[in-house]
Amino acid sequence: MLNALTPQPADKILALVAAYRADTRDTKIDLGVGVYKNADGLTPVMRAVKAAEQRIWQAQDSKAYTGLAGDPAFANAMIGLILGDDVPRTNVAAVATPGGTGAIRQAFELVQMASPGATVWISAPTWPNHPSILKYMGIPMSEYRYFDPETCAVDFDGMMADLGDIAEGDIVLLHGCCHNPTGANLNQVQWDQVIDALNAKAAIPMIDIAYQGFGDGLEADGVAVRKVAAACKQSIIAASCSKNFGIYRERTGILMAVSNDAADMALAQATLAFLNRQNYSFPPDHGARIVTEILNDAALRADWEAELEDVRNGMLKLRRDLADALQDATGSNRFGFIAEHRGMFSRLGITPEQVEKLRAEHAVYMVGDSRINIAGLNAQTVPLLAKAIASVL
Repeated sequence: MLNALTPQPADKILALVAAYRADTRDTKIDLGVGVYKNADGLTPVMRAVKAAEQRIWQAQDSKAYTGLAGDPAFANAMIGLILGDDVPRTNVAAVATPGGTGAIRQAFELVQMASPGATVWISAPTWPNHPSILKYMGIPMSEYRYFDPETCAVDFDGMMADLGDIAEGDIVLLHGCCHNPTGANLNQVQWDQVIDALNAKAAIPMIDIAYQGFGDGLEADGVAVRKVAAACKQSIIAASCSKNFGIYRERTGILMAVSNDAADMALAQATLAFLNRQNYSFPPDHGARIVTEILNDAALRADWEAELEDVRNGMLKLRRDLADALQDATGSNRFGFIAEHRGMFSRLGITPEQVEKLRAEHAVYMVGDSRINIAGLNAQTVPLLAKAIASVL
């Protein structure tokens, strides 16, 4: 059996990690991996996370399973964080998942079970795992235009034109905030128009929100998701706690199914629990318990929100500094969009050949499509990167 296996395509980001580690140059800069790093190049454990873990360690007296859907307290806390009061709790079914990726996979499982003929529409470009999982599962997919490589902004006219081709019951995958890989986001007026287009076609929105709090603030980053969930008849939301709580290795995520008819929820909840059972039975609990402890304790939550805001402001400063340094290095405002983008990522709009030249000549590592992780920079590397980019243009 095993000798019948065929090699699978290498993950480009993981290959980039290996190449970076093998590079012996002292000046190397890693802008590839989508992990937040502080000015010292470390992914720190947040203060509130440490405090929550200590409380859990002292109080927890069992490691028994929590249930197929995970701890209900985690679901309630996350629904409150993401949806606020815009959707009644009785209109939301939810299950804990192994990270945001687990939530996305379970969402696609739900689509395949409920609407086996539906096409899933994804933005061009999108996070590479979206099309990878869809292709592996054999789910029909199509793309809608999203990013204009000339302006490095949202191609909204193209997006709306393509959304005109969706069919009733199709799934449209949208990024709730901090679009990965481009950093270019819809404004609220554009979100309203997208919602109208989805409702006109009776399509189902699926929101991937992995960076709430990294863009314009914790509340502001949730506005679009809340609008969609409140305005559309049904929606799916996949959320990750990896970034905004910094608990990457704990693999903490949640999948929500939302309907404006509460009568749908009993079956939806049972189905989500069933899908968990088929894939991994009981979801991991430690990260979920950390998040629950933080969100349900006023002091811990305040400290978490303050540290998250520091992280966000730090990335915004790096964006402004890089845009300014590139303007000085190139003599143009070609890269001014970097300061306008939000989240960890921006796509620079340079060619794969220029990206390779940056790696070979300057030890600068980024994905071939020129996506960079802003959080991979610091005050010392910003001017170095700007000069390197200017030299390869």
